[in-house]
Amino acid sequence: MTTQYYVPERSYWPILASIGLFLMALGAGTLINGLQQDGSNHGKWLLLTGAALMACIVFAWFRNVVRESRAGLYSAQMDRSFRWGMSWFIFSEVMFFAAFFGALFYIRVFAVPWLGGEGDRGSSNLLWQGFTAEWPLLQNPDSELFPGPSAVISPWGVPLINTLLLLTSSVTLTIAHKGLKTGSRATVKLWLALTILLGIVFLGFQAEEYIVAYTELDLTLKSGIYGATFFILTGFHGLHVTLGTVMLIVILLRVLKGHFDAEQHFGFEAVSWYWHFVDVVWVGLFLFVYIL
Repeated sequence: MTTQYYVPERSYWPILASIGLFLMALGAGTLINGLQQDGSNHGKWLLLTGAALMACIVFAWFRNVVRESRAGLYSAQMDRSFRWGMSWFIFSEVMFFAAFFGALFYIRVFAVPWLGGEGDRGSSNLLWQGFTAEWPLLQNPDSELFPGPSAVISPWGVPLINTLLLLTSSVTLTIAHKGLKTGSRATVKLWLALTILLGIVFLGFQAEEYIVAYTELDLTLKSGIYGATFFILTGFHGLHVTLGTVMLIVILLRVLKGHFDAEQHFGFEAVSWYWHFVDVVWVGLFLFVYIL
C-alpha cells in the first residue's frame, strides 16, 4: 500500500513572512525606545508596514492552502500534519499566557508581600516608609513616580457580561459544528454568525471598559504593577479574541461559498479549537484578575 504525501511547489511566502515579522519587531522596538535625535520616530511606520505585509501574506498563503485542499491534493497524512500543527500552536499559546499568569502569581504571592515586610526577605522600612502590601495595589511604593489607580473595575459589571458572552459563544460555535457534521448548512450559517456577533460585542464592551479605566479610574499602563499586569493580560486576550473573530468570519465566508462537508472540515475545527481555548483563558482572567 502506497501512502500519498503532497509536496507543495516552491513558495516565497516563508521568506516574505520573515521580512514582515522583522519589520514589526524593529518597528515595535523603535517605537518603544522613543524619539530619535532629530525628533522623529519611524517605529510606527515600520510597525504598520510589517503588519500590513503580514496581513497580505497570511491572506495569500491561506488562499493557496484552501485551493490545494479544495483540489483534493491533501491525503490523510496531511490531515494529521495539520492537526498536529494546530495542536502545537495552541500549546504555544497556552505557554504564552502561562508566563503572564505566572508573573501575576509571583507578584501577588511573593514580591508585594516581601516589599511589605513579610518574612525575612524585606522590611516595610527598607525602601519605602510605611508601605502597606495589599492586592489590588492601589498605593504604589513610589506613588509620585507611579501614581496608583483610584479604583479597580468591579468584576460584576462588564467583566461578568463578557464572561457570559464568551461562554455563550462556545455553545453557539459547538451547535454550528454539530450542524456541519449533520449536513445542516442553515444551522451552520446561523449559529456561526451568532458566534461572530458575540465576539464583536465582547470586544465592544472591552473597549468601553478600557475607556472607563483610563478616563475615570486612572487605571493605566503607567499606574504601577497592577495596571501593567491588568492591561497586559486582558489586552493580549482581547487581541486573541480579535484574531479569533477574524478567523470565524473567514470560515463563515467559506461556508457561504459551499466549502466544507460532514467529513472534510478541519479548517472549521481548527478555528473552533482556537476559540474554545480563548474562552478558557478568559475564565482564568475573570477569576484571577477581576475577582481574586
